[in-house]
Amino acid sequence: MCLAAPSRVIEVRAGTAVTECFGLRREVSLLLLDEEIAVGDYLLIQAGGFAFERIDSARAQESLALMQELMAEHDDARRWGESA
Repeated sequence: MCLAAPSRVIEVRAGTAVTECFGLRREVSLLLLDEEIAVGDYLLIQAGGFAFERIDSARAQESLALMQELMAEHDDARRWGESA
């Protein structure tokens, strides 16, 4: 199973985009997409660095908020020596 965190497009180049997710930037391929991608769009990206789906901003924000909440809970559990 693969979990893809929505990544926000911060720059579009020829066939690629620079994206940001949780403060990490990376360049990804747009080869698998058949639609125009613009700065501010959110993409789901495969482990190999290929964007495979554009998702709407509301869905992306909801997913990112939930992921942040889960990561914070995991960090709290580790701090108190609980198993995650």
